[in-house]
Amino acid sequence: MVTERRQVRLSTRGRRSGEPRTVTLFAFVDGKNLVVVGSAGGAARHPAWALNLRDSPAAEVLDGSEQRAVQAHEAAGPERERLWEMVSAAFPLYASYQRRTDRTLPLFVLEPASD
Repeated sequence: MVTERRQVRLSTRGRRSGEPRTVTLFAFVDGKNLVVVGSAGGAARHPAWALNLRDSPAAEVLDGSEQRAVQAHEAAGPERERLWEMVSAAFPLYASYQRRTDRTLPLFVLEPASD
């Protein structure tokens, strides 16, 4: 299962500061949605952007030259299993990152925000 991988800029709202925070990530295409992985290279802690999305799921993505509002949710259950298979097949380093840590690497689905 091969999927398209893109480099995007994700902008979230800082959960403590309330200030905009932007990070560059790989995103994987899943239909009209993008999927991002909170790997932090297998570090023991979740990346700040992932905690920001958990606190406030409204975000913006710059994908190429297209900026769009998105609504995030953390994948769980069968959805997470399907997406983990997809992203780890497309970027096998994620499986290595998962083995480095006791935490489960979170997967976030970025859906286009409703108008």
